[in-house]
Amino acid sequence: MTKKKLNIWQIIFSILLGLISFSNSAQQEAQFTQYMYATQIFNPAYSGNRGIMSLKFLGRSQWLDIEGAPKTSILAFDTPIGKTENMGLGLSVFNDQIGPVDETNFSIDYAYSIRFMFSKLTFGLKAGLNSMDISFSKLNIYDNTDPYINYVIDNKFQPQVGVGIFFNSENYYLGLSAPNLLEKRFFQLAESSSSFFSRVSDNIHFYLIGGYVFDLLPSLKFKPATLVKAVRGTPLQWDLSLNFLLNNNFTFGVANRLDSAITGLAGIQVSDALMIGLSYDFTTTEIEDYSSGSFEVFIRIDFGTNRKILTPRFF
Repeated sequence: MTKKKLNIWQIIFSILLGLISFSNSAQQEAQFTQYMYATQIFNPAYSGNRGIMSLKFLGRSQWLDIEGAPKTSILAFDTPIGKTENMGLGLSVFNDQIGPVDETNFSIDYAYSIRFMFSKLTFGLKAGLNSMDISFSKLNIYDNTDPYINYVIDNKFQPQVGVGIFFNSENYYLGLSAPNLLEKRFFQLAESSSSFFSRVSDNIHFYLIGGYVFDLLPSLKFKPATLVKAVRGTPLQWDLSLNFLLNNNFTFGVANRLDSAITGLAGIQVSDALMIGLSYDFTTTEIEDYSSGSFEVFIRIDFGTNRKILTPRFF
C-alpha cells in the first residue's frame, strides 16, 4: 500500500502551537532500540564496565519516508582505568535532529566500582554541555504575520550534570540513572499585553534498565532486557527485548516499545574486536500510515585486549 505523504514539520508546528497554550511543557529525549549496547549514553556508571577499551557508534533514522523525521547519531568511547580497573572513563557526542531542531550533546563520564565475590556495584557521574539550534522559519507557516516566526535559537548552550548506579554479575544487571539533573530550558517568550506565554523545556529523565543471560544450551543463550524511561509530563516509555545469542557470535530477537513499535533485531560478532547490530522498528501507532518504519545500526570496536582470555561479557 502506498504511504501517505506527511511533512514532519507540520507535526512540529502543531506541537509548537499546543505548547503556546501552556505555561510549562516537557519533551522526551531521543530514543533508540539497541539500548542494551549503548547504556553509557544514559547511565554513566556503565563506563568501563566491560573491562576493555571500546569505541561505539549508533545511527538511527526514525519514521522513514517522512520529511524532517528524527535522525540520531551517537559516538561514544569508554575504557577502564586504574591499576585494579575499578574505575571507568567515558566520552560521548550525541546529535539529534528533527525538522528545524538540531541538538548536540558533549559529555564525559566517570565511574567507580565496588567489587563483591561474583558481582560489583558501580557509581557514575556525568558532566557535559548541551547545544541547541531551532529555526522556526523552516516550518510550514500558515500566518506569515506572526511576530515570532523569525525567532531563532542559535547555539544555546546549557550545562549537564547526571548520576547513575549500575549493579551486575556475570549473568544479570540492573541500573538506575538520571543523565541530566538540570532542567534544560530552550526558550521562553512572554508578552504582557496579550497574556502570551510560551516555554519549551526538558525535565529530568529517569532510566531503569535490567537484563539477564540464561544458558539454554552450550551454544545458545537467551538475553531478555528491559528499559523504562520516565519524565514528568509525558507517558511512561517501556521497552522490552528478547534476544538469543548463538555460538557467542550471532544475535537475533524481537522487541516491543509499549504502544509504539515492534522491532526485529540482529547482530554479528564479526571478529574478536568488531561487533555490528541492526534493528528495524515497525510502528504500531497512527503514524504507520505515513512511514515505513525506523532503522538503526550499531557498531562496536574493542581495542587492546585479547578477548579470548577474558570472562565473556554479554551485555
